[in-house]
Amino acid sequence: MLRRVLLAGLATAPVSIALHWLVSIGATAEFVLASVALIPLAWLIGEATEHAADHTGPGIGGFLNATFGNAPELIIALIAVDRGLDEVVRGSLTGSVVGNLLLVLGFSLLAGGDGEIDQPSSFASLGLIGLALAVFLIPAIPGWHGEPNRHSLAVLSLPVAIFLLIVYVFVTGLSLRRHASLHAGDDDALTGWSFRASLAVLGVATAATALVAEILVGSLEDFARRLGLTDFFVAAVIVAVVGNAAEHGGAVVVAKRGKITLAVEIATSSAAQVAVFLVPAVAVISWAITPLALSFRQVELAALLGAVAVAAVAIVGGRSSRLRGLLLIAAYAGAVALFYSAGNR
Repeated sequence: MLRRVLLAGLATAPVSIALHWLVSIGATAEFVLASVALIPLAWLIGEATEHAADHTGPGIGGFLNATFGNAPELIIALIAVDRGLDEVVRGSLTGSVVGNLLLVLGFSLLAGGDGEIDQPSSFASLGLIGLALAVFLIPAIPGWHGEPNRHSLAVLSLPVAIFLLIVYVFVTGLSLRRHASLHAGDDDALTGWSFRASLAVLGVATAATALVAEILVGSLEDFARRLGLTDFFVAAVIVAVVGNAAEHGGAVVVAKRGKITLAVEIATSSAAQVAVFLVPAVAVISWAITPLALSFRQVELAALLGAVAVAAVAIVGGRSSRLRGLLLIAAYAGAVALFYSAGNR
């Protein structure tokens, strides 16, 4: 059912692009339509990546999943960097981690009910996020005083980003076999796309995502202003959820089928991947555009720390329950309220 909905939703991408270039439908309509269009595109990129990785060894497969699995969020972030929307970039990346740990994990536990959790693996992911949070303090603390986007902070952020990428490569290399065993036997097994077809779909979907993301970012400020919201709130909540919505839905579906271990793995590892791969990757690549400073605000770091702590409490004991899922969702509602009250910098 979910697959059919996502396939049908792919039609919204060309509609969004055509309306943007041919007629004026207003910033609010453009933002909403682009947000809807990004969800099936993100799913299609994930599908094509998995099929392509199935034809490669674990090393290349892991690289493909790491690179293209985060393509929608990466593209949105880089377009925002190009437009000088640094707060939007940091907000969306923060919101992505918080959303994975609280919203996705919460709904997964709520849908799956009682089950077993791979506690060591989940705590390893939370540990990676904690490490990222600790090193983010290096450029963040100086950014609390003076101009947060100054060049010196971007320079200070670069070694932090490189360090996290090295950590990510090392950890990914150790966990590739483990991930393969966790995903083995999934009911949604690959249907056998050829490698060439997978790459073709991946290329088209990524190009379409870039066009739709351009529309999304271009209409974000007007959308926020017309609804009386801040750019930071829209980025941390709406954009963060939209960029990874397909994977989020997949985790909940997997949990509903009783595969709690896999669902929790998806939520926690996705959050860790954003923290130790996507954030530093954006920081490094931004030097080809406009250097991005990882000068996160206190509210962003507090939300990250709180999300890690609450997720750890929910995972401890190695068993899931609907009550723990509800607590995580309630914590996410609290984070949303925090983002709303924080305003722009």
